[in-house]
Amino acid sequence: MNRISSQLNNTNTQYFLRQQEVKQAQKNAQIGNQSKITSLRDDPLAAGHLVRYESYLKRVNIFEKNALTLSDQFKMREGYINQNLQIMQRVRELAVSGANGLNTTDDLKNMAVEVNELLNELIQNANATDQDGNSLFAGTRTNTLAFDVSMGNVPGASEPLIEFVKYNGNVTTNRVEVDEQAYLDVENSGNKIFWAEPQQLMGQRDLSSWQAQEDSIINVDGVDIAVNAGDNIYSLASKINSSGVAIKATIDPVTRGLNLTTTDSHQIWLQDKNGAVLNEIGMIKDSSQMPPHNIAGNVSVSGGSLFDTVIALRDAMYKGDVEQIGSRCLGSIDQGMSNLTTRLAKSGSDYERAQANIVRQQTTNLNVTQMISREGDVDMSKAITDLKMMELVHQATLSNAGKMYSSSLLDYIR
Repeated sequence: MNRISSQLNNTNTQYFLRQQEVKQAQKNAQIGNQSKITSLRDDPLAAGHLVRYESYLKRVNIFEKNALTLSDQFKMREGYINQNLQIMQRVRELAVSGANGLNTTDDLKNMAVEVNELLNELIQNANATDQDGNSLFAGTRTNTLAFDVSMGNVPGASEPLIEFVKYNGNVTTNRVEVDEQAYLDVENSGNKIFWAEPQQLMGQRDLSSWQAQEDSIINVDGVDIAVNAGDNIYSLASKINSSGVAIKATIDPVTRGLNLTTTDSHQIWLQDKNGAVLNEIGMIKDSSQMPPHNIAGNVSVSGGSLFDTVIALRDAMYKGDVEQIGSRCLGSIDQGMSNLTTRLAKSGSDYERAQANIVRQQTTNLNVTQMISREGDVDMSKAITDLKMMELVHQATLSNAGKMYSSSLLDYIR
């Protein structure tokens, strides 16, 4: 019930005018911000959806950026691996030519000069960096040169040549998120990509009576393996075999020592992460030595890198050892090229998967943007029409109020 008084019309008019002005201000704010939600009270449900959609869109953009970065890395890495494969093809041609028995000693030395230059090119590609100066083939040690070279005197050569190549990186796999709870494993380990032969470590220590004295953790090819107190050498070998690493562990029937053999071409990575199990069984040196150059001195090691293969070919040519060129060297070259081809295929498949993730995230970006537009964007044509209607109502209200209160000061001057 409204109380009828002389101020009733004026009060009602002022109230509804202020209410109309508030609505006009809100509509102007929506048009200015191009958003129909200027505060949570405008549409709480839509505001909640909008916050979640915008958060998801930010993650989608990050996923797309991650996939783009990986795609560039894979493409660059694939180029260097392919170039090294072409170099190894030329090395093989020289090995086949040098093994036919028709070349003189001087001819073989001349071939060795070219093989040495090809070796330098191989190492240069293996030490390649990206546009940010990060090593492409050093694992996660991107600020480290992947391979170091040691110079020495080679019989038959007139100057010091590369005698040994050492890997400085690690075998850690970097996991990059490219979708919700979906990751791409980035493996840039140079001692896997540029390895020629399966490696074998043969321990010489009798471990038939060995038992672990305490709970420990060993790291094999980047995978942690728990060793429990009381485990014997057979339990340790079983745990290595069931860990998923590309290594087969066996017990030598003669020496009773532990033998480790890779199931593909790569260098074995051994480390005592907690405790000293590998040091106790005589497979590695103490913890002051870092892998992969911590193998104990009494462990028999076989299987070398791509660089070892080319170095062996060059040295055999300088010596004029045709038999070694045609047997050991040529077989190792073929294994190295096979491994390079496998790694090249893996790099290509990683690139294709990164590209697929880019396409998916771009599509998701469009879909989420449409959801955000649906929930938050203002319909400009409707908003402008509503604003014009409000302005018309406001003007009509002012006009009617002016007619209701047409009295002025002049009406009282008589």
